[in-house]
Amino acid sequence: MNFGIIGTGSIGRFHAEAIRAMDGGTLHSVFQRNPQNAADYGVRSYSDLAEFLSDPELEIVTIATPSGAHFEPALAALAAGKHVVCEKPLEITAARIDEMSAAAKNAGRTLAAILNRRFNPAMSAFKAAADAGRFGKITSASCYVKWFRDQAYYDSAEWRGTWELDGGGALMNQAIHSIDALLHLAGPVKSVRANTACLAHERIEVEDMAVALLEFENGARGVIEGSTCSWSKAGHPARVQICGTEGSVFLADETFEAWDFKHGQPHDEEIRATLMRGNQAALGGNDPKAIQFHQHQRNFEEVVNAIREGREPSTSAGEARKAVELIEAIYASAAAGGEVRFLT
Repeated sequence: MNFGIIGTGSIGRFHAEAIRAMDGGTLHSVFQRNPQNAADYGVRSYSDLAEFLSDPELEIVTIATPSGAHFEPALAALAAGKHVVCEKPLEITAARIDEMSAAAKNAGRTLAAILNRRFNPAMSAFKAAADAGRFGKITSASCYVKWFRDQAYYDSAEWRGTWELDGGGALMNQAIHSIDALLHLAGPVKSVRANTACLAHERIEVEDMAVALLEFENGARGVIEGSTCSWSKAGHPARVQICGTEGSVFLADETFEAWDFKHGQPHDEEIRATLMRGNQAALGGNDPKAIQFHQHQRNFEEVVNAIREGREPSTSAGEARKAVELIEAIYASAAAGGEVRFLT
């Protein structure tokens, strides 16, 4: 299928690498208001969105614009009959995601998200263990994203650190993939109580530190901690930790710090031999460009396969909505100073 990219900044370049490497997709064109940014993609380039979307050969659009600028290009692409795959967060409010989903349904097209941290062997093993009930009763489910962004990062673009276009800070921009993983593994949240602050940066509207206490529908308790003011020379990995009455697993980026179950299975030794953490560098801990494109590649391949098979992709808008809804609840709790409960 022919792919086009909207937005040719640093994330757009990862999209291009992933599309060029994938099975079932070809980079066909790019759209960028500044043609100079699109010059080195080596494909057809547009500076007019309507002209870009009117190309009958274009089938799928990926959106790599700032977080709060996903809504309009997504609606335009869907109205033009294109499938859409949108960078995280799908949009910065659940209400906007609902409008985008309705537009996709009306157009008969697929709307999917980039949930790239789901596409690695460790996460697949983690999810399989959770689905098989190997934890017994889940009692604790938490994630910790203790990253660092210097002031120059926020000063590098006017949209960074704004509610309008960033949609939030350490949670909405940096920790969202780990929050998605937490919900993917442990299920929905029943209530949240949170506190946020801007402790170490200037001239930004959003948080660089957030802590939330969670109660899950299954009864488990947990913590979300997100930060962009936790300095480390090498960067800290993003951690997701699940414990239960019969097992505990601690994931750090794409490898395990603990894989421990009361009832062993034959493949456990292979996991301990191949997926345990060594001295791997943190993925994006200090540098947002220090990530790999392979998970984006698998994400795109999953969407193409889903379209061809006539099914909903595993990174559907509905899946992407869950983390955004929870982050909105965390912000609401922090602002009001009280508990936010989810309707069930």
